[in-house]
Amino acid sequence: MAITKDFLAPLGVMPVVVVNDASDAVPITNALKAGGIKAVEVTLRTPAALDAIRAIKAECEDILLGVGTVVNHQNLKDIAEIGVDFAVSPGYTESLIKQSQDLGVELLPGVTSPSEVMKGMELGLSCFKLFPAVAVGGLPLLKSIGAPLPQATFCPTGGLTIDTFTDFLALPNVGCVGGTWLVPNAAVEAKDWQAITDIAAKTVAKIK
Repeated sequence: MAITKDFLAPLGVMPVVVVNDASDAVPITNALKAGGIKAVEVTLRTPAALDAIRAIKAECEDILLGVGTVVNHQNLKDIAEIGVDFAVSPGYTESLIKQSQDLGVELLPGVTSPSEVMKGMELGLSCFKLFPAVAVGGLPLLKSIGAPLPQATFCPTGGLTIDTFTDFLALPNVGCVGGTWLVPNAAVEAKDWQAITDIAAKTVAKIK
């Protein structure tokens, strides 16, 4: 099974969450959910990540759990055992995609060019993460790719802000966007969960 535009479109904005202390994972997720967020992408960038993901899986309902920074086969095995809703990678290899399909893990692979999109489509995919979105061309790149490859849908991530993300969402080939602005480090360190809820609510309001 592959991620579709119908899966991405209702999400709107997907927070990219880096968890340094696993005990923060559930409060962060609940704070985002309280602000109207429907999915989170917890990255595998820290030693606490897998414990954080397990905690969210066990304790947080009514929010889709994605795992980001999936870069190798062991990452896929780990998250398949946990039973997450989807995975996100900064790029992809053919073997990574095939293993995700074998394990039944829905993968949103990262791309930066039409060639990568075409290769992914040959492997049965139609949705991709454009990363790092702003650095590789942002809005102009997505508009350019949309003309020859209208069947491809994107979740641009990397460099988007609360002031610019709606410009991306307005494009017909963008299903949702990813961003780190929803979970500021200062709020997490202060355990100011209300601040995260407020940012999430402000973000969701801009979509509506």
